[in-house]
Amino acid sequence: MGSRRSLSDVLGKNILDFSGLSIVVVAFLSFGYVLFIDFIPVLSGAYADQRIALSVLVIGFVAFGLLWLSNRVEPKSALVMFRPFLLLALSFLYATARHQSEPFYLVEPVFYLLYFLAFGLVGYLLNLERLTWKAASAVVMVAAVACFFYAAMTITVYLFAIADDFSQLDHVIPWGFVNIRYWSHIATWLVPLFPLFLLTGPLKESRLLRIASAFTAAIWWWMLFMSSSRGSVIGLCVGLILVWLYFGRAARPWVVLFVKFAIYGFVAWLILSVIIPSLVFEDLQIRRVGSDSSGRIPLWQEAWVMSMQNFPFGMGPQAWITHETLTEAYRQSPRFGHPHNMYLMWAAEYGWISIMGLAVLGVAALRRLVFRAREVRGGQKPNSLWLIAFTSSVTAAIVHAGVSAVFIAPGSMLVGLLVLSVFWALIQPDPAVQSAFVACARPRPSRLAGLAVAGILIFGSLFWFGEVLRYQKAMIDDLAYYHEEVPSGYLPRFWFHGYFPRPQSLMRPTED
Repeated sequence: MGSRRSLSDVLGKNILDFSGLSIVVVAFLSFGYVLFIDFIPVLSGAYADQRIALSVLVIGFVAFGLLWLSNRVEPKSALVMFRPFLLLALSFLYATARHQSEPFYLVEPVFYLLYFLAFGLVGYLLNLERLTWKAASAVVMVAAVACFFYAAMTITVYLFAIADDFSQLDHVIPWGFVNIRYWSHIATWLVPLFPLFLLTGPLKESRLLRIASAFTAAIWWWMLFMSSSRGSVIGLCVGLILVWLYFGRAARPWVVLFVKFAIYGFVAWLILSVIIPSLVFEDLQIRRVGSDSSGRIPLWQEAWVMSMQNFPFGMGPQAWITHETLTEAYRQSPRFGHPHNMYLMWAAEYGWISIMGLAVLGVAALRRLVFRAREVRGGQKPNSLWLIAFTSSVTAAIVHAGVSAVFIAPGSMLVGLLVLSVFWALIQPDPAVQSAFVACARPRPSRLAGLAVAGILIFGSLFWFGEVLRYQKAMIDDLAYYHEEVPSGYLPRFWFHGYFPRPQSLMRPTED
């Protein structure tokens, strides 16, 4: 009997044995697929292929997390652990059940449900298995390498543009994204992690590393200034202020380096976007920073009115792209696949109950963050710079989501899934405190019941993925009609031209 090992023991040992390599591989594939997809063969375009990759990763996270949870945690304890997610999950499930007559009604609400469940599961797993620092190190290390090469290749693109007498630099930089704003989402997640390149790690004293890190940060900040990414810059500033207020002196090394990097970026902007182009081109073209809402106000008004139609449950998944227009201002404004405010979009489609669910989750995270911040300010928390940087990253993304599609674009969500997972692990109580949740010797019937529940949920996730693939096929079949009927261009949503599904009356007739 003494020689027999439970499944949880084997699973735990394998996690510890292969965690470092697996985390690095997942981070490498995710960052590579987001930043360098121009060099990777695609099937349905970069946006659609990234959505497929994100769906696969979310299912993998959920499947692995559920199998681990079913063998390591008592059911009652699991409910306690996931209590902050319950109201949000129920709002997505309710929307799924309430709108079964809509085509592909499962796809988007289940997607969001799995996304939030994925980072929660992985965050708990990393914390309980004492893998938080290993995961944080892997994400930061891979981000450093990927961002450096992206910055280096950006300079190459810049030199080619100058040599070809192409003055509209913002049309080719940032490169590799179908929309310049999709790159700014990535910058929002990653720029707060740049100071960690120098403040942590075994090579932090290396002169070469310091030069490479400063170069990377300067180029990324230059691109933010050049592309006039107001949402990113505002989000980053809010994240900076929040961690300074929360963590006090402990945040000073990170804050100083963050500000230095921003100054380097501004100097790079002066040299690369002002001085050199003014010497090379007769007409200096600089992208202006808009002082207005860029047409968002009519979209927000429409979303607000939508949210009141079936208060508090919303008009259903993807109602924004299928509903009859409710306000005159939106009727006369350009059409977009979303209202450029994630919270108003969720309120319009999934109801204010989903916003309440987000608020509950946010309050739970904030309470834990405040507790951790007190430890940091009291000098009781080692490696506090990790928590500071990831807190700033998540804060910036949450703020940016109020004016952009941070939680729609698949590239942003791929990067965000890794950052959110590490952040959720960082704000959890220490594993010694969490050990009350872990069942060292669960009865066999309880383990089997847990595995059965996990199996059902995993099977449901695979069924959902089949619906995702059907939706992708519908997108491809619909593309010709879409180009004819919507000449203004692509409308980003779940798929790149997210105007599908349309009302039945607008469906393209089937050809004989």
